[in-house]
Amino acid sequence: MLASQIIVPNFPSVNFFDKASFALRLMDEYDVRHLPILHNEKFVGLISRDDLLVADATLPLDEIEDHFIHASVSAEEHFVMAVKIAAHFEISVVPVINEVKELQGIIPQKKLIQAVSEFLSLDEPGGLIVLEMDKRHFSFGEISRLIETNDAYITQLNTNIDPISGILHATIKINKIEISDIVATLQRYEYTVKYYFGEELYENELKENYDLLMTYLKI
Repeated sequence: MLASQIIVPNFPSVNFFDKASFALRLMDEYDVRHLPILHNEKFVGLISRDDLLVADATLPLDEIEDHFIHASVSAEEHFVMAVKIAAHFEISVVPVINEVKELQGIIPQKKLIQAVSEFLSLDEPGGLIVLEMDKRHFSFGEISRLIETNDAYITQLNTNIDPISGILHATIKINKIEISDIVATLQRYEYTVKYYFGEELYENELKENYDLLMTYLKI
């Protein structure tokens, strides 16, 4: 999914010489914390609500240019780059520009969250298993093969490495909700299952709560 596919076109922007008070009014009207700034019809940066609130309301934006946030993505970049930019700069909108720095639109946080949900297939039913291991021992082929021996398959796999321990965590989405057999297979092959979420987890919790209730009633 490209950034151009999830932009909001014709979103309000402010001009280099607009006053801080005008930018604040637009932010309130559109419920955002950042707005793109244009100069000679080119994107020159974002301004934040926090910086505007401490500035003189009568100042034109060019007077606080040193507070501009220089963050944007190309229309032809993958949307995950917009997620990276939003997280790094902690911005509420990500400007999307073309090759000559003309503003094509913005991607608001809500759109990014929706895109991430779709990208991770979060609406699709299935179980989730989190493995941890030394990164040298990670083998997608073997993990996939073990899961497929239980008549299931991987619908999504993401990895991240703990910056302190160097341990790799693999988060695996599986097309089956009942995953106890898969967990057992992975453990049999000496994989460390850190977490797992599936139908049997709910059933086990329900049984535990039932047993506790029965114990209480017998007191």
